[in-house]
Amino acid sequence: MSQHWMDAAALAAYVVVAAVLVRSHRRGAGFAPLTLAAFGLGAVIGILFRGHTAWVDPVGTVYVQVITAVVAPLVVVCVLASVTSVGSVAVLRTIGLSSVGWLLASNFLAILLTLGTTLALGLGSGVRLDLAGTDGAVLQGMVTPVDEVIVGLFPKNLAGDLQGNRIIPLVLLATAFAVATVLVARTDAKLVKPVVDLVAALRAILFKVVGFVIALTPYAVLALVATSASIALARLSTVMALLAVLVVSAALCVVHGYVVNGVLLRVAARVPVRTFFRTLAPAQLTAFTSQSSVGTLPLTLDALRRLGVPDRVASFTAPLGTTIGMPGCAGIWPITVAVFAINALGIPYGVGDYVMLVGLGLLVSLGTAGVPGTAIITATAVLTAAGLPVEVMVLLIPINAVAGTFSTAANVTAAATSAVLVAARSGLLGTEPDGTAAPAGTAPADATDADATDAELAGEPGLARLSRTAVPVLVGTDVPLGACEVR
Repeated sequence: MSQHWMDAAALAAYVVVAAVLVRSHRRGAGFAPLTLAAFGLGAVIGILFRGHTAWVDPVGTVYVQVITAVVAPLVVVCVLASVTSVGSVAVLRTIGLSSVGWLLASNFLAILLTLGTTLALGLGSGVRLDLAGTDGAVLQGMVTPVDEVIVGLFPKNLAGDLQGNRIIPLVLLATAFAVATVLVARTDAKLVKPVVDLVAALRAILFKVVGFVIALTPYAVLALVATSASIALARLSTVMALLAVLVVSAALCVVHGYVVNGVLLRVAARVPVRTFFRTLAPAQLTAFTSQSSVGTLPLTLDALRRLGVPDRVASFTAPLGTTIGMPGCAGIWPITVAVFAINALGIPYGVGDYVMLVGLGLLVSLGTAGVPGTAIITATAVLTAAGLPVEVMVLLIPINAVAGTFSTAANVTAAATSAVLVAARSGLLGTEPDGTAAPAGTAPADATDADATDAELAGEPGLARLSRTAVPVLVGTDVPLGACEVR
């Protein structure tokens, strides 16, 4: 059978399975079961039509592309809504610092877990690497200098930042605008009321648009898994040669995602762990298959809202989770590669060197947001800064596509966990707009950014009261399709 006939057959199989999923949905099947079913059936299509999913791939790509289009507006509008509804710069500062702290702590735990495990296993020991003829100059050229990283964290051009989905500059700019609005409202609340109303309206409209896209998730997952399975099978021979690195990194992502985060949720937040992971499952599956934070964050934010995390916390912590922390792409993968290189090449490494390696793992998670091939970049940056041969990363590029699925899922899980921890430690988890407790594990019936307590509102008589509009919110940010690999 010719190439085109096989491609057409794969597309026909996709259409048939998608029709079955639509019928199941109309008969009352839930969102999570449909997504899980799509995951399994997509793998079957990818296996049956190995190397012939070219006509199926655009379905998943369009899904990610469409949701990417609303990312920048969502970030700006949701940050504006969150800050203005908080009505207190002090409360905002507490939420912001807590978010950064928990995200970095998550990556720190991932680095320690990875370093301890890989050293105990002696990963790379006994392996003979031949780096002759391997050129790492291209990868070194992809690493952004530290000074450029720092400059890039600040706004430069609003249109350019919006077009490039540069999250941290957008968050800083929107926060500055929102704080100024809060300060003006202290003296003249009526003056800024039109701005507050406009933000609330835009938020409601954007939320509805994202809702349309979320409804398509099972069918996008079906296409994304079919394509990913087909690619993985095509690279199977290369993957088998480097299976140890792949298995260790994937296992560490699973352990960090479920065990480490589960312990944090139970000990630091005292939330039902099963409820958390069951609610987050669709977002995890989407992250695993798409390797895209853009295609996943709306699902993550929807899960956080249903878990009772206030919008003011979720709309800060979740976007930052794609630029700060990132335990999968910036912690587990770079450290695994580094230890593999050290052992395989017999490089003498002391305690001080490993301490530096831990610091580098934390540092790279601050400056690689929005760059295609995030895990490749972070690993290359760590190897370069640690004085290790970058050529090792070139040999590992073929398995990065598979490892990236686990890494992205770990990133999303850590960001969601951090949001729950911030809300819980601030006493905001599961609270109604009036500050009273809501049932554990459920979101308020009318989830709103204006869920500040009366004590918080007392000091801000104007703006905080004006912004009590019961409109749910979702926000996303950009780590492009294939963010953990270079294709």
